[in-house]
Amino acid sequence: MSSFLPVPDRVAFTVFGLDVMWYGVLIGIGMILGVSIAYMRCPRHGLNSDKLLDLAIYCIPFGVLGARAYYVLFQWDNYKGNIKEILNIRGGGLAIHGGLIFGLGLAAILIVKIWKQNPFEWMDILAPSIALGQSIGRWGNYFNSEAHGGPCDLPWAIEVDGQLVHPTFLYESIWCFILFAGLIWFHETGHKKFHGQIICLYLMLYSVERFFVEGLRTDSLMVGPLRQAQVISLCILLAAAAAYCILSKKKNGELSD
Repeated sequence: MSSFLPVPDRVAFTVFGLDVMWYGVLIGIGMILGVSIAYMRCPRHGLNSDKLLDLAIYCIPFGVLGARAYYVLFQWDNYKGNIKEILNIRGGGLAIHGGLIFGLGLAAILIVKIWKQNPFEWMDILAPSIALGQSIGRWGNYFNSEAHGGPCDLPWAIEVDGQLVHPTFLYESIWCFILFAGLIWFHETGHKKFHGQIICLYLMLYSVERFFVEGLRTDSLMVGPLRQAQVISLCILLAAAAAYCILSKKKNGELSD
């Protein structure tokens, strides 16, 4: 059986002798498209598009920093004593959970609180764009031949190191794109009933997918019988579900627009 996709070349192009990796190109494209879509959606939901750009300027760097710090922390044995390699993200090594914690959970909330606006209202705008960015960015794992599953003989298997394996990047990419489209539809068709509903749905639905797909991967750190990302996904799922219930019952969480 042949590979569903060709064995990739990590390098997208070379500029003045410097190789530019597909990993960074795809993450950059995901960020640009995500911000652009959120920017266009802001006026329809009573939010200032220029403030969205301000938010992106702060949250994206913090998100990347958090994603890298999270990854390095849980792979510390591979990075300790090598600061240069810690700073090298061209070859991969960004964890979405760290990006969400730093970029969304810390930077975004802090900035919106300084504006004296409702953080959940802004998160609802950002959530579909985050899912889209993940959908595109996951293809960086394909080009790096990383974050794949174990051996399989399925028609959509990909080749890594001469072996056919589960394309777990593809599973997550498809799910995140469906999540992006579904959340956009839910929000734009007036189904949203309270601020925070969209971000909670994103966190819950993404966590469910990540829990099961993570079980197929071969590069995960273990926490007892579960993989580290599965434990984090369960925690996020429970927290988001609790927040959903609380926000739906709060009188000041009702829509006023």
